[in-house]
Amino acid sequence: MRPIVRYSWFVLAFNVLVILLGALVRATGSGAGCGRSWPTCGGELIPELEGATAIEFSHRAVSGVALVLVAVLVAWVWRSTSSGHPARLGVVLSMIAIIGEALVGAMIVLAEWVAEDASLARTVAVPLHLVNTLLLLAALTLTIFWLQGGRRLRWSEDRMVNRALVAGLVALVLISASGAVTALADTLFPKDGTGGDAENLLTSLRIVHPILAVVAATLGFWVGGRTRVPRSRAASLLPWLVAAMLVTGVINVLLGVPVWMQLVHLLLADALWVAFVWTTAVALQPSEVASPV
Repeated sequence: MRPIVRYSWFVLAFNVLVILLGALVRATGSGAGCGRSWPTCGGELIPELEGATAIEFSHRAVSGVALVLVAVLVAWVWRSTSSGHPARLGVVLSMIAIIGEALVGAMIVLAEWVAEDASLARTVAVPLHLVNTLLLLAALTLTIFWLQGGRRLRWSEDRMVNRALVAGLVALVLISASGAVTALADTLFPKDGTGGDAENLLTSLRIVHPILAVVAATLGFWVGGRTRVPRSRAASLLPWLVAAMLVTGVINVLLGVPVWMQLVHLLLADALWVAFVWTTAVALQPSEVASPV
């Protein structure tokens, strides 16, 4: 494996770590740990690291490192590839997405859509932030795919494959967005009643995520068995990851959504998304091209 490919995988993994730390900030209610201050923390470059401030500052710090890592990847890909190479598109989209992550994060902090805030604005901002995160992971995954020899994507000659992939994409985005809303509801309004207003909009939306997940998984297994998607390691992992998501989702609820289980569930969700994007890239390769595994 070439050094640039190894580095690309590292950048992808590091960004997954950033996502998990972001979930930790939300799950522990530490979003206000730096106050209404950005990019500084409480007006300081390095604040006293304790409690919510330590968690929020740690997330900001690794997010800044992630931005630098992506910028280095952009420069490396630009120097290592020729004009028109698809990996250049991938890193540019990655850079746009990670800048978007920073801007959305700043907006959430400055608008004080953090901690115990249960406003409609936060309910909308959280899933939108998640969708941008999916774009970042997809762009990094495609960059790796193209660096490993993949070609530019084009629609498959098999319309059933195209429809299945589009349906899968829409389903995963909707499930992920609804999952973000459910996670927020679980944080603000625990089922033990300690969160106060049990009739908030967020609690009403909490049921949407598991329903979507079960319906989509059922249809996915059914369609997957009838669609000729090219074989790859990523494709072979998809059913196992879907099953793991369903199992951990149930366990998460039974255990009362503990923070550690939320992080495990989110890690599997990120792995599922990366595997799906890779499977899609393999399926949309020109037929005469040998695709990366």
